[in-house]
Amino acid sequence: MGPLAGILVIEMKGIGPAPYAGMLLADMGADVIVVERSFKHAGIGPAPDRDIHSRGKRSIVLNIKEAAGLEALLRLVESADMLIEGFRPGVAERLGFGPEACLDRNARLIYGRVTGWGQTGPLAGAAGHDINYIAITGALAAIGGRRKPVPPLNLLGDYAGGSLFLVNGMLAALVERSVSGKGQVVDAAITDGAASLMSVCHGLGAVGAWQPVRESNLLDGGAPFYAVYETADGAHVAIGSIEPQFYALLLDKTGIDFQPRDQFDAQTWPQQAEALAAVFKTRTQAEWCELLEGTDVCFAPVLDYTKAPAHRHNRSRKTYFTDAGVEQPAPAPRFSRTQCARPGQPKKAGADTRDVLQWLGMTEAQIRALMP
Repeated sequence: MGPLAGILVIEMKGIGPAPYAGMLLADMGADVIVVERSFKHAGIGPAPDRDIHSRGKRSIVLNIKEAAGLEALLRLVESADMLIEGFRPGVAERLGFGPEACLDRNARLIYGRVTGWGQTGPLAGAAGHDINYIAITGALAAIGGRRKPVPPLNLLGDYAGGSLFLVNGMLAALVERSVSGKGQVVDAAITDGAASLMSVCHGLGAVGAWQPVRESNLLDGGAPFYAVYETADGAHVAIGSIEPQFYALLLDKTGIDFQPRDQFDAQTWPQQAEALAAVFKTRTQAEWCELLEGTDVCFAPVLDYTKAPAHRHNRSRKTYFTDAGVEQPAPAPRFSRTQCARPGQPKKAGADTRDVLQWLGMTEAQIRALMP
């Protein structure tokens, strides 16, 4: 099931954006085979059978540092549509499964590479993490309070700038292959993706509508009508009343007895924010939900990840599901005709090694030689 049913993806085991990209493809129906490094969990991140990013995938173990293991991988490449790897530049080549070796075996292969700095550039070979990658794109500097930037988890770099741009590029290459018949390499750098995500700031800045100072702009917490406020019970609510008619409705429903002469006059924003902060402290989050949720105020309660699945809208859309005691987001987006199946449970490392090697046509003796 799913729009990618019949597409075979090889995912070289890694951390961060590569496993999430593989999960997205598996959620949409692709047959994703993860090539693990060993049967023993390396201790980085959750064990494979408890890792949501491993859901819906098959798992094999190959020692690609040995000739027999590398040959098994390349035989698998011959039947694959896509391969995902997230190693530093040059590592896959040294191990023998770089783009040249793989495309020599399968000219139709889409070879996806996701790294922090990209395959080229002066920092390409350096270590780094999400916080470093978004730091050089202007993204980190734009998020947080006046005193200092605040890392937005690793959502903006690893997953938005990395995984989503990798999947987008690989699917575009898959479409192009239907015309050319040829595969290609997709170089997804988190720095490139994060820079693209900042296009709105570049656009607004070009017309003087964005300043490089946190909490001074329309969308960064500076505007009182696009902000978070504390409620009487210590919880929070989010307000997004940008349009004048929505802001007027907010003032009316909250009973605030002033109408700003110019909602967008930044000189008055502190006074507007003070009035809103005071009024939101007069009721609990639940009371504000009863009054404002579902109206054109553009309102929502601020929920943590443990409470989000219980929200009535998320329950109605079945945005989350529980499998083996683990509550997790359902596949997204949704398709009208090629619906996505409920993902299968994550498996232990190497759970499908024998089945996959048999499918490749290996003899029992060859399989035993590859198994520990």
